[in-house]
Amino acid sequence: MLDPRTPVIVGVGQLSQRSVPAAARSPIDLLEDVARVAGDDAGYGLFKRVDTVAVVQIVSWPYPNAAAFVARRLGLEPRSTVMSTVGGNSPQLLLNEMGQRILEGRADVVLLGGAEAMHTRWRARREPRTHLDWETGDDEPCRDVIGDDRPGVSDYELAHGAAAPTLVYPLFETALRAAAGRDIATHQQAVSELWSTFAAVAADNPNAWSRTAYTPEQIRTVTPENRMVAFPYPKLMCSNIDVDQSAALLLCSYGTARAAGVADDRLVFLHAGADGHDHWFVTERDTLHDSPGIGTVVRDALDAAGVGIDDCARFDFYSCFPSAVQLAQRALNLKAPSEGGDRPLTVTGGLGFAGGPVNNYPTHAIARMVELLRADPGSFALTTALGWYATKHSAGIWSTTPPRERFVRVPHETTQARIDALPRRAVAGMLDGAMTIEATSVAVERDGTPSSAIVAGLTGDGRRGLATTRDTGVMTSMMSEAWEGRTIKTVNDGTVNTVSA
Repeated sequence: MLDPRTPVIVGVGQLSQRSVPAAARSPIDLLEDVARVAGDDAGYGLFKRVDTVAVVQIVSWPYPNAAAFVARRLGLEPRSTVMSTVGGNSPQLLLNEMGQRILEGRADVVLLGGAEAMHTRWRARREPRTHLDWETGDDEPCRDVIGDDRPGVSDYELAHGAAAPTLVYPLFETALRAAAGRDIATHQQAVSELWSTFAAVAADNPNAWSRTAYTPEQIRTVTPENRMVAFPYPKLMCSNIDVDQSAALLLCSYGTARAAGVADDRLVFLHAGADGHDHWFVTERDTLHDSPGIGTVVRDALDAAGVGIDDCARFDFYSCFPSAVQLAQRALNLKAPSEGGDRPLTVTGGLGFAGGPVNNYPTHAIARMVELLRADPGSFALTTALGWYATKHSAGIWSTTPPRERFVRVPHETTQARIDALPRRAVAGMLDGAMTIEATSVAVERDGTPSSAIVAGLTGDGRRGLATTRDTGVMTSMMSEAWEGRTIKTVNDGTVNTVSA
């Protein structure tokens, strides 16, 4: 018999704005607006019964406690306000946590959401400049913060420039390229074909920021509009945080939904959730072309739900860059439609096309998934979320069909213990000697000139090292031929390793 405390989503909402800065609404305005949309979608007076407000950390404007602020704006008096730490895993992590609180009776009706206005913030800085006089709220900092707030990079990685996502994810991409045994041209074609399937989904998503069905050739071809950002990623392969978007979900216990009279065909159940992280720093991971963390988290969630990956009719994998999706594919042995797979890997179009509102993309993905599951009753779905550099992972299993007994949140320590037991690398530190290249990443200026490169490699005794170079000839070569597998020599100045000429 189904536990009446099982969490279920009863309302969803998504909004975007495209406005001149002087007329634009702030993130808290957007969050207020979309919360009302989710409330209207739920109906039955449930919005007025919200007892917990959980908000994904907002980056585009400083709010000490956005959850308390939006609750006040909505006229709600929740007994609990919750915020997340920074990280794209945050929405699914919050959902898994709120689901557990509902199951335990610590919450009953939860409003969960987030909003960003980076599109407006960036345009306000351009000429003519616009002063944004947005409120921040006068709340005390939120005391109930969910998530791991450790820095995502080590001092060693930071010293070598491996901090910006646009420079770290290319390391994964080129490692994946080497693992697949492809040359640059063949791999760029394969990646562009994968990414074109995401653009095609975005074209059919009414809430996508970009609804252009880009062809593979358009995605991989470098033009002034599709400049190379960090090789091998042109702009159309990168997450687009230049958006103003908000999304919200209303969830409650099944007993409350039934008592309120919510129709069965409006209910979408969170069957199971799991969370964990790969070895925290990129340089400590066994390989750069695998993510055992996402594989373990997803399998734990599937096992807890009592379903298999083949039982899922649709997926939404976190898609900040193509390598993030490929890491998930490798971990779960899944083919994309471009490779003959029979199920799309996104329901939105991904962060590059649907929009990448900093930490809040998964809220949009889950809202879209709810809509699709309502239209396909009885089917199952998987959503994943990712933080830092394929570091923090969360997953959820969804269906309109209720769980057999109740929602299951896999204990974090159970999942994490399995990941922690997996092989890891020692970090090489300062090197004067030989290193075999695993991966490369080349930063590129707006005029197409390479400016700096990062090399990751293994020493003869299996330690991982990083090195940098600003040699134009070396960087140009890395952009025209694969360097993975080559042996190079490095020198160091006590702080940074440099590729020796």
